[in-house]
Amino acid sequence: MSDEMMDEGGTIKKFAYINRKAPYGTIYALESLEVVLIGAAFEQDVSLFFLDDGVFQLTKGQKTDGIGMKNFSPTYRALEMYDVEKLYVSEEALAARGLTADDLLVDVEVVADSEIAGMLDEQDVVLSF
Repeated sequence: MSDEMMDEGGTIKKFAYINRKAPYGTIYALESLEVVLIGAAFEQDVSLFFLDDGVFQLTKGQKTDGIGMKNFSPTYRALEMYDVEKLYVSEEALAARGLTADDLLVDVEVVADSEIAGMLDEQDVVLSF
């Protein structure tokens, strides 16, 4: 395991990945998912946060035929196999977009933005996409 993924005492670092972009139209969402899977393969403590338009990455029923891109949203269901179970969605972002947790294809914890800030402070590494 890479030394960058462990602290001085050899313990696993906490990695947070913040997803703020809609799933299609840029490479950010897919790149984030790939980086998360790589981090999880190295047995890191991984948390994903979906803020702003990032909440659309998790919505059910995504249809991508019209834009000529593959729908990668089912991959989020595979995260559990990689022990990535800490998925947090902004309560405010969901509400602003007329969504609820029932509109999402995976189980998440809906959290107020004020709580998310504190959760991010507890992480060793924060990457934003």
